[in-house]
Amino acid sequence: MTAAALRPVNRDDLAGFHAVMMAAGMDPRSSWARTTPDDLERSLFSPGAGGFLAVSGNEPVGCVGYRPDLSTTGSPHTLTLNKLATHPTARGTGLGRALVWQVEHVARAGGYGRVLLAVSQFNLDVLPFYERLGYAVTDEPYAHAHPDSPAPVVLVKEVTHV
Repeated sequence: MTAAALRPVNRDDLAGFHAVMMAAGMDPRSSWARTTPDDLERSLFSPGAGGFLAVSGNEPVGCVGYRPDLSTTGSPHTLTLNKLATHPTARGTGLGRALVWQVEHVARAGGYGRVLLAVSQFNLDVLPFYERLGYAVTDEPYAHAHPDSPAPVVLVKEVTHV
């Protein structure tokens, strides 16, 4: 695989973003598997939200989204990272770490004090990845949890402003 280029996601990327998510191999019991391109459009293009797409050649190989989250803290200091996925062919290349760092950069530049994310109970194998990046499990609820899925594990990382 050639090195992937990361760029902000745009509406023309929704099909590719969705394809990477579905190729990631998430357990079908997870709400992740029920995500549609319309869901992505609402999430990625709501006020203050966005994301990044990683492309190798012309093929999307990674993605991540983010959005401001007032629901967990009651303040504008939390940016939620969501929809992180890498295509199986891109695993082990540092792409996932680079996508997380992009969101952390957005958080710092935007004056957010922390980044929050939720891990599905069906994807707990990724917890060590986030912990290596400095995220810690918290007992905070996740306001965007799907009501038909078990409560996710919530992780938080404090970020400093640029």
